[in-house]
Amino acid sequence: MVAVVVIGTLDTKGIEHQYVSDLIRMHGCEVLLMDVGILGNPQVTADIVREEVANAAGTSIAQLIGENDRGKAIDAMAEGAAKLIKKLYEEACLGGVFALGGSGGSSIAARAMRELPVGVPKLIVSTIASGDTSPYVGQTDITMMYSVVDIAGINRLSKKILRNAAAAIAGMVRANEYLEETVEEEKPIAAISMFGVTTACATQAGKVLESLGYETVVFHANGSGGKAMESLMKDGYIAVSLDLTTTELADELAGGMLSAGPDRLEMAGKLGIPQVVSLGALDMVNFGPVETLPKHYSHRKFYKHNSNVTLMRTTAEECAELGKRIAEKLNKATGPVSVFVPLKGISSIAGDGGVFYDPEADRALFSSLRESLDSHIELFEMNVNINNPKFAEAMAVKLNELYKKEEVLNHE
Repeated sequence: MVAVVVIGTLDTKGIEHQYVSDLIRMHGCEVLLMDVGILGNPQVTADIVREEVANAAGTSIAQLIGENDRGKAIDAMAEGAAKLIKKLYEEACLGGVFALGGSGGSSIAARAMRELPVGVPKLIVSTIASGDTSPYVGQTDITMMYSVVDIAGINRLSKKILRNAAAAIAGMVRANEYLEETVEEEKPIAAISMFGVTTACATQAGKVLESLGYETVVFHANGSGGKAMESLMKDGYIAVSLDLTTTELADELAGGMLSAGPDRLEMAGKLGIPQVVSLGALDMVNFGPVETLPKHYSHRKFYKHNSNVTLMRTTAEECAELGKRIAEKLNKATGPVSVFVPLKGISSIAGDGGVFYDPEADRALFSSLRESLDSHIELFEMNVNINNPKFAEAMAVKLNELYKKEEVLNHE
């Protein structure tokens, strides 16, 4: 039976980690307790001692204590834990990972958990789980549970949280052991980027791709979604990319809250993955509630999407820059690329009569893209809105064509 690796700072939270370890064993799982603490003597005995963790990072506990640099020590123990976790997984000794901690302990455990592929159970009970967990979770499937009370002793409140957490990680691990997924056919995975205003297009394109023999995976283009999509490309899960919603680039350009970073739209090209790209939702930049809008944008056109999201219409100047940036990224692609342009609107609210209807801005986007794309990249312009079924179908069919052609070339 594979084990649940429990990662913790056993010098400060040893009793709590021992308590959870015993509960996990009660649920029928084996446990390996890993010590990543350096402040004082461990309160309980570890299966993987802190010296082993430090050594895996190319240092020692004595050296880390002597340097008296907490940040450096956390980084080192995180690196060591990550290497050991990866090794245990590769040796088929690991069924899941569990941790308790504050910001420091959570950072160490999350760094280790991010070494594991999607589907391996990962759970952190943390004092920081009620806030922004994106620095810890990243683009992985780490589950974070708020501890409610501080992780400082076993009491009637902490027992309730820790009992649930132990049952949760044990349940996930045992489910993976006994409910092994059976795959009748290994279908290539098609990634599709989607936003609320391009949902109809993504849905129809997905149906066509599935009819052509693909398994479709949709990613919400909200910053984290774009990062996750490209991370899975890097990990080898994605065969083809229908990147119809490139809106995250607008947020990166104008300082919106849903940027996926400056490297968005580059991974498929680097890996040579066949891709069909469009301009979905480049008419908008995402901000928070109306009262939080940047003052320097006070003169701009806004649309209240809901109480927590306010959309700002991109200008002609911004659209021209976006067209240029998209072309520069796609021109570097090592695999086949086709670009589709919906001349009647790049979102459900950008067409004639829509709140973000702006022909001048659209023309700037389209012209910049045309002028900047290399001649070897196919550019298809259709006189429809992006959510027209014909547009979705054309993109899906072209993506299948690119993939099949690439298959033939790879087998010659």
